[in-house]
Amino acid sequence: MPISEYPQDLTTPLIVNPPNKATLTQSTSTTTTMDYSPKTQQPQKRYWRFSKQDFFPEPSFQNFSTYKTALSQTPTRLKNRLFCRSTETTELVELKKQSENEMKQCLTWWDLLWLGFGSVVGSGIFNITGQETRLHAGPAIVLSYAISGLSALLSVFCYTEFAVDIPIAGGSFSFLRVELGDFVAYIAAGNILLEAIVGAAGLGRSWTSYFASIINSDADFLRIKIDSFAEGFNLLDPLAVVILAVANGIAMTGTKRTSILNSVSSIVSAGVILFIVIVGFVHGKSSNLVPFFPFGAGGVFRAAAVVYWSYTGFDMVANMAEETKRPSRDIPLGLVSSMSVITVVYCLMALALTMMVKYTEVDVNAPYSVAFEGIGMNWAKYLVGICALKGMTTSMLVGSMGQSRYTTQIARAHMIPPWFALVHPKTGTPIYATLLTTITSCILALFTSLDVLSSVFSFSTLSIFMLMAVALLVRRYYVTDVTPKYDLAKFLLCLSIVIGSSIGATVLWSMDEKNWAGYTVTGALWLLGTLVMALLPKQRFPKVWGVPLVPWLPSLSIGMNIFLIGSLGKAAFYRFILCSAVMLIYYVLVGVHATYDMAHPDQQESVIEEGKESSNPVL
Repeated sequence: MPISEYPQDLTTPLIVNPPNKATLTQSTSTTTTMDYSPKTQQPQKRYWRFSKQDFFPEPSFQNFSTYKTALSQTPTRLKNRLFCRSTETTELVELKKQSENEMKQCLTWWDLLWLGFGSVVGSGIFNITGQETRLHAGPAIVLSYAISGLSALLSVFCYTEFAVDIPIAGGSFSFLRVELGDFVAYIAAGNILLEAIVGAAGLGRSWTSYFASIINSDADFLRIKIDSFAEGFNLLDPLAVVILAVANGIAMTGTKRTSILNSVSSIVSAGVILFIVIVGFVHGKSSNLVPFFPFGAGGVFRAAAVVYWSYTGFDMVANMAEETKRPSRDIPLGLVSSMSVITVVYCLMALALTMMVKYTEVDVNAPYSVAFEGIGMNWAKYLVGICALKGMTTSMLVGSMGQSRYTTQIARAHMIPPWFALVHPKTGTPIYATLLTTITSCILALFTSLDVLSSVFSFSTLSIFMLMAVALLVRRYYVTDVTPKYDLAKFLLCLSIVIGSSIGATVLWSMDEKNWAGYTVTGALWLLGTLVMALLPKQRFPKVWGVPLVPWLPSLSIGMNIFLIGSLGKAAFYRFILCSAVMLIYYVLVGVHATYDMAHPDQQESVIEEGKESSNPVL
């Protein structure tokens, strides 16, 4: 197949035209996928192996000469990968062969519901609530949680439609690879995987601090200080390493076993949260809610951008789609119901806190513990501490499962060595991928302080959520060789207007400009772009479950996520740019050649031959 034709190798699902206009049709574009299965029957390989062929099996890396030949073709290969998109068949069928063994389909909607609860309800609600109530929102913190919950729920809708149609372990990586292309998926995947590893290390350090504060007033009580090390890296935290290793070790033993453990602990945690809410309402005073908006609307939105992090983690549950028994039923029920319950729980907890304590007296570091002491229930602070520790533990547990599945699909695509894609035949889990994320997060947790880790956090997660909404719109409105060029041009124009107007409104807000004329213009442009997009004919409809009110809800998700990104500060942008630059170097030197070889098996022999000729020049 000529290189120029490869970008046309897009998905070929059924295309449904608007009712009463046309019948069900199917794309006529030709899809060519690589046959990853061996040409001859091969004996079953043992799982525990370690060879160059397992890490770099592609022809471009056979020897130094073939690698030089591949590097000389970098511009052509990079151009090809920039414009190519994967297919659903490739993600669902072909790439799974790289793992050699199947992951076990053992999860139901009930498992996903509690996996979502366990991954999201961590320490954030117990720490961030006090800070944002005291400094930015006051009693209106309940509205901040509601706004962030709505934004998270919109992202859940987008994830759910993709996960139902493409139930694969790669989650957003696979979804973006199908709709927005290989390169966008790689940059997005690299950033979110980095943030997940840093987040796991941060959770480990937080666990140690919280546990130490229960038994001693010094949060560094259990850490080892090394004076010769640089500040921020001189407090070794072996306990964080232990708790991360235990959580990841449990995740490696089996998905169902881990899910059951998470469900039991999350149900117990839900009981403790119910106790906190009931006590808060019983001992609360409505007078503490006045004034409700002490910092105005600006404070509510600033707090919403911060407390949004209390909702992150559900995307890791979407990575469990490959291990779900009935994806079309279980994923919508599990994901949507868990996020809906969590939003209500967060709002009730925030309201209970502000009713128990005047917002000016809320403790920034331990809001709930101090609030219970204020009403004479000193013993309850230990209950709150245990609940927070449990939340951090299950967040690490589910995060480990999600990160390893994410890594597995990236390895299946050969963007990192395919050795990490191997699934253990007995446990049905990707042990090598889990070990990769475990070791890296443990190293970070051992040496790096929490303030340094938090400064590394970026807008990667919000960027992924925004890209997922864009990908959903692309999925609905654009199918190669089916969508007329004129309709494609109109769709791209509308999408550009939606994104541009969202950026414009965010810039005005971040500059603290009270320019209502500017907000009116950007709002009108967003409305116009979405309205015109709604009038365009859709080229694809969801097979089983879909996001309602398309394009309105995805367009709103784009706007809200861009707005929240704009609230994160310059440091987040600098980190994203720096990390993306490092990832781009790796992609140019390794990733582009490995994925190109995978997509062009017919050119493998020629690469090897060219490498041989260049290593044996004719004199």
